[in-house]
Amino acid sequence: MQSASAWRKSSRSSGTNNSNCVEARSTVGAFQVRDSKLGQVSPVFNLPAADFAGLLDAARRG
Repeated sequence: MQSASAWRKSSRSSGTNNSNCVEARSTVGAFQVRDSKLGQVSPVFNLPAADFAGLLDAARRG
C-alpha cells in the first residue's frame, strides 16, 4: 500500500460556499483527488504527477 499525506483543501474553498471544492494529497510519485463535499465516501482519482500538474494549470487558467 502506498503511503499518502493528509488531504488538503484549496485555501480558496474556505468561504461559505464550498460547493465546488476538491481535496488533494500526494502519494509516492502521484497525487490523489477527491470531492471534499463527500469526504470519506468520495471516489478517489489517482493521477500521475504530470497529469496533476496539468490539472492545476488548467484550474489556474480558469
